[in-house]
Amino acid sequence: MSRGPIRIDPDIRAATTLPAWVYSDPALFALQQERVFAPSWQFVADADRARVPGQVHPFTLLEGMLDEPLLLARDRDDCLHCLSNVCTHRGTLLCEGDAIVTAQLRCRYHGRRFHLDGRFHSMPEFEQAAGFPSPADDLPRVPFGTWEKFVFASLAPAVPLGDWIGAMRERCGWLPVARAVFDPSRSRDYLVRANWALYVDNYLEGFHIPYVHAGLAQAIDYGSYSTERFAWSSLQLAVAAEGGDALEPPAGSPDAGLRVAAWYWWLFPNTMLNVLPGRLQTNRVTALAIDRCRVDFDYFYAPQVAPEARVEDQRFSDEVQVEDIAICEAVQRGLASGSYVAGRLNPTQEAGLLRFHELLRLAYRGPRGTTA
Repeated sequence: MSRGPIRIDPDIRAATTLPAWVYSDPALFALQQERVFAPSWQFVADADRARVPGQVHPFTLLEGMLDEPLLLARDRDDCLHCLSNVCTHRGTLLCEGDAIVTAQLRCRYHGRRFHLDGRFHSMPEFEQAAGFPSPADDLPRVPFGTWEKFVFASLAPAVPLGDWIGAMRERCGWLPVARAVFDPSRSRDYLVRANWALYVDNYLEGFHIPYVHAGLAQAIDYGSYSTERFAWSSLQLAVAAEGGDALEPPAGSPDAGLRVAAWYWWLFPNTMLNVLPGRLQTNRVTALAIDRCRVDFDYFYAPQVAPEARVEDQRFSDEVQVEDIAICEAVQRGLASGSYVAGRLNPTQEAGLLRFHELLRLAYRGPRGTTA
């Protein structure tokens, strides 16, 4: 099977899908960690996880791919910080669970202490160490930012957070997102036996809805389904079917006059935020192997959404995910057949795929312009 340069026609009327080998090549999969995911912004937590001074929330950035132990910490001046969760002495993890820290972060291994902004505080029995402490003894700070109550972090961001999330921030700024409450009982993880990019491809188009999702097809007006592309993201807008629940954007919004069933936001490379009546759902796709990924779903609800409505919401979402997983796994098996090369993109329904593929191509080129 050919492993030549990835060619993408910017004119969707002539564009094709990515070649099959992109979803199964070990060298390209290894390259993705460095050039796609390390420079990317990732959704990491609800800011409520570190809401009060002294509160800390440890997490692993993109567990299964980057596996970077990090820490959200709110200091005594009420400033939020994103820090390495690894002690600068011998490398043990500092925090292994959410906590309220009364003074400093203290390493349980040898007692090294840090301020909540990451600065080194003290270390027992180091009086004879020359040139100690130095800036290298501080906890490394990690770039992060927020949209409303949602925290995003990146190990080495390729673009400012504002550029990455700007289109969504502008389009949905009128919504009371900050009042949404995380419901951990609704969280789900799905294992998909398919390449992570295949799952993203599937998410980025509504073309398959009438064929794969009978229930979803009844809830929306497929005839008005649309996709918009931005620099680092894309938006799929679904209008509600007659009588269905809907958001009604205010005057001045590009969507004013529409009964919006959902805004499906995709943020390069692997983050989705689905904005629906009464809820916001986050999806994170983690590449685990060439032919396996995990999708983490978290749910944030308006306070007035009743428990029984949340249960039904979960049931419906799970039904759609099971259908999506089945089709993605079937595509993964099909691409392995050797008979498939690349197919033409639908000019009206698969514009989101083209933007994703263009951004992947740019990432693969790398900082020195090397090609893939």
